[in-house]
Amino acid sequence: MLDQLLLRSRFVPSDPPRRRGATSASAEQGLFGMLGQLLGAVPWGKIGLGASVLLVTALIPWGTGELLAAMDRQFMRVEVAGTLVGENRNSLERNASQWLGKSFFTTDLADIKTSLEARPWVDSAAVRREWPDRLVVEIREHRPLAYWNDGQVISRTGEVFQPSNPEAAGALPRLRGPEGRVREVIDKGRLMANALEERGMGFAGIALEERGAWTLTLTNGIEVALGRDQVEERFERFLTVYGEQLASRADQVERIDVRYTNGVAVRWKPLGKASGNNS
Repeated sequence: MLDQLLLRSRFVPSDPPRRRGATSASAEQGLFGMLGQLLGAVPWGKIGLGASVLLVTALIPWGTGELLAAMDRQFMRVEVAGTLVGENRNSLERNASQWLGKSFFTTDLADIKTSLEARPWVDSAAVRREWPDRLVVEIREHRPLAYWNDGQVISRTGEVFQPSNPEAAGALPRLRGPEGRVREVIDKGRLMANALEERGMGFAGIALEERGAWTLTLTNGIEVALGRDQVEERFERFLTVYGEQLASRADQVERIDVRYTNGVAVRWKPLGKASGNNS
């Protein structure tokens, strides 16, 4: 009994203590494991490809610049193309020659275009390079419609320009009027010119005075005073009277005044000045 009691009372050592750092090591192993999993999930192939693309993209401008620098030439010739009436081909070439000796690749063609389009006769200019050293300029001039006031020309688009050689526009109607009313004068002149043409008569021009009075001129030199009011009605009356009574004696007529309510007044040419032109 006593032996059993002693046996039961025998000292039994407890579990040996854990070494310091065992818990930290396990945590570190877990941390490294998670880091490994994260790194393993990264698409390294795609990242490498993207980096390569970025590198190549960054190198392209440099390589292109080096290539252009190696191939660059200077403009040595100027060629002017286009049908010219008011402009002078030699003058245009001299204007563009200021770019001779400039870089073929780096010269801003917009500057050349702007310079050429500042010339009165030039409506638009197209500029291009031709390898290895040619500068080609294509010119489109304004298409003249009529003369305007003194020394100016109206284009078919209604733009007024003032060249140094307006007479180069040739035989055109002459329009006059206050500045800023050019469109009104064009419209009135076109209306009357069409009506005259239908009757075999020629339109030479029309003038609008500051006070609003209109005066029509025919190609045979006859002036027609239309006044300020009821201009269209008076013009129709002129056409009727002229066709019925004056056409056969047109060479004797100097001026027709249709500002009267029920008729017209005719100023005859002095004797000896009749031209015999009945158109």
